[in-house]
Amino acid sequence: MQIERFHHVAYRCRDAAETVRWYEQHLGMKFVLAIAEDRVPSTHAPDPYMHIFIDAGGGNILAFFELPNSPAMGRDPNTPEWVQHIALKVGSVDDLAAAKSRLEAAGIPVVGITDHAIFKSIYFFDPNGHRLELAADTATPEQMKSLDDVKWAMLDEWSRTKRAPRHAAWMHRAELGQ
Repeated sequence: MQIERFHHVAYRCRDAAETVRWYEQHLGMKFVLAIAEDRVPSTHAPDPYMHIFIDAGGGNILAFFELPNSPAMGRDPNTPEWVQHIALKVGSVDDLAAAKSRLEAAGIPVVGITDHAIFKSIYFFDPNGHRLELAADTATPEQMKSLDDVKWAMLDEWSRTKRAPRHAAWMHRAELGQ
């Protein structure tokens, strides 16, 4: 078996209509499908929901569930908010800068443009509190080969020590002013 792509990735939302409008207005993502049921198909539990699907490009779908009978949404308090996020690829750093300007003009606070050596990105939150990242690739083929060459050694060292391996320290020299 070979995985082809994401069919969809699903998150929870507070309000399905607000979520659709926000993603269309601020990220240009099109609303493609809505499914509503009174019972959960997999468990048959009585729990009404609205399941919305939004086009994330390249055949990928970002989906959300509105669950009116469940307790209010929360997040894992033991995981820093910067960890869990939805990263979406844009075509260029110019596209990234334009998105940052549009989001800030709409009153949405944005962090970045952050330089990750192989891509640049911005961070912000959707109306449900999900952290989003827009990323523009900047890596050279040589940089990607260098990272590919050390990925297993890095993972092995991390597994043994739980300390950041220095195999790809070149990625962070620019942000440290070196």
